Amino acid sequence: MLLFDLFNKGLQGRHFSFEVLPPLKGTGTENLFRTIAILKELDPLYINITTHHSEYVYREVEGGLLERQRIRRRPGTIAIAAAIQQRFGIPVIPHVICSGTTIENIEYELLDLQFLGIRHLLLLRGDKAQDDKMFTPTPGGHSHTTDLIQQVTRFNEGFFADGSQMKHPGQPFSFGVACYPEKHEEAPNLEQDMLYLKMKQDLGAQYAVTQLFYDNEKYFSFVEQARAMGITIPIIPGIKPFAKLSQITTVPKTFHCDIPQALAAEALKCHDDTSARELGIEWCTAQCRELYAHGVTNIHFYTVSAIESVKEVVQRLM
Repeated sequence: MLLFDLFNKGLQGRHFSFEVLPPLKGTGTENLFRTIAILKELDPLYINITTHHSEYVYREVEGGLLERQRIRRRPGTIAIAAAIQQRFGIPVIPHVICSGTTIENIEYELLDLQFLGIRHLLLLRGDKAQDDKMFTPTPGGHSHTTDLIQQVTRFNEGFFADGSQMKHPGQPFSFGVACYPEKHEEAPNLEQDMLYLKMKQDLGAQYAVTQLFYDNEKYFSFVEQARAMGITIPIIPGIKPFAKLSQITTVPKTFHCDIPQALAAEALKCHDDTSARELGIEWCTAQCRELYAHGVTNIHFYTVSAIESVKEVVQRLM
């Protein structure tokens, strides 16, 4: 049974999944594996591993000039996914993205994942370059998640990107996509954004994971509108507790999500990281309890810079 058949059959109880980042280039895996050991204690349904392809940075060279260079800060998504699966026995779902890579390289990623027995993916466009006004695909790459979905679907059917047929197709991939209860920052409106989600479902996406949010009413409204539009796939809520005082302002700005007034009023009372962390845990715990009460069977946690807070939230819910 594929992992996300479980959602369609109706999981009972409270389940969790987590997203982690590969380590920065040159820093090793010790800290990440320590984090995974903590998460394993919480019995996750699966762990997502993000993908970060090449990006442009500016470095000062002789004479005070700036030189634009391409670097990859966090390599190793596939290797990390395999290591987690082998070392910890936890199902893994690596991200496969369009940003910063080519169709050919994606094909090699799919082959590597297939060889390793990793069958579940999260397909994403990926972020635009920091200095770009709009997303610009890498030459020879995809512009949209829908293009990536079609490549994976053709791969599942036994065809390479150039149209040639595989002699021995392996096990097919299942895959999910992202969705945005408060709309993607580049979408003209929420309805159009949901039409894109419907398109992804119709092309084969089996589930969707939301961008993080702090207002459950926006999630409930999003799901209701999605169902009315014919979107039937599971929509897994993505959550992240505040862990530092600075995150109260940076997280909404970075992830384009609103802070409900009740939370904002409490946040204004925080004067240090300790009080902000406790507020984040309390609000996140209340969010999760309400989501479970409304029939949600799995909550996905974004753990970056918040692993201890996430652990405490989950322990309060168990």
